[in-house]
Amino acid sequence: MPDVKVNAGLRQALQIPWWFAGLALFCYLLMLVYPSIAGTYYAFTDWSGVGGFKYVGFANFKLVFTDGEALSSLKNTVFLAFTTTIIQNIVGLSLALALNGNSRLKALLRPVFVAPVLLAPVVVGVIWQYIYSPEGALNSLLAVLDLRDWQQPWLGLPDTALWMVAFTVVWQFAGLTMIIYLAGLQGIGPELYEAAAMDGSGRLRQFWDITVPLLAPAVTVNVLLPFIGGLKLFDQVMMMTAGGPGYSTQTAALMIYRQAFTHGAFAYSTALAVVLTIGVALAAMVQLAVLRRREHTR
Repeated sequence: MPDVKVNAGLRQALQIPWWFAGLALFCYLLMLVYPSIAGTYYAFTDWSGVGGFKYVGFANFKLVFTDGEALSSLKNTVFLAFTTTIIQNIVGLSLALALNGNSRLKALLRPVFVAPVLLAPVVVGVIWQYIYSPEGALNSLLAVLDLRDWQQPWLGLPDTALWMVAFTVVWQFAGLTMIIYLAGLQGIGPELYEAAAMDGSGRLRQFWDITVPLLAPAVTVNVLLPFIGGLKLFDQVMMMTAGGPGYSTQTAALMIYRQAFTHGAFAYSTALAVVLTIGVALAAMVQLAVLRRREHTR
């Protein structure tokens, strides 16, 4: 009798009109699928955003890999993705390890480290643009510490501007990385460390043999999210440097915006967007495959 009721309920559920999801499906197709397909098509044309266009084949894609500005933007994008991912994980894991064993300190400092994550990237860019300015807080602090020789226009020099952008991104999102690692650490039973200590293992040995393997799922998340975010970085760069000085901090996302809305080269910007999309997808799939395999082998 229960089986009959279950089957009747299943049949009734299957008879619910599919058009209940029609509006959401329509919006998804209109706002995401259609623009993606149309944009990919326009990448093979000479469309300027208005008027007619003609098919030019792979000319725009060839230009992406021969244009010095595009190559510089892609190089900056890859640099920021790798740099922010590495530093963010080091800082986040260090903070998580420091707060994991101290409940009072954790309750006090966890909101402090997480607060920057809640700020809009545009707001963060404006704040740190002021801090890095020649008359900003950083140079003022160096003057107070009698380190005037270290003062410089941090965002005005190609050698330092990109690093300042990377530091700003790490400052904003290290708290999120910390929270994910902290959740992973709290899922590790203390009896494992007690057993290892009884076997004579020191703190460093326990870290490599217990903490690192059991944090593999958290590592997967904390590598994928910052890396993909770094490849798509736009807001902070736009507000802090606008890609300058020159093109030393221009990212691929910023160049896509400029080519489309400043120069009117919509087809070329779309081709660059397609290249960036493919690059992000491939990087994510490779990283996910490697990190997942690492999880299963632990």
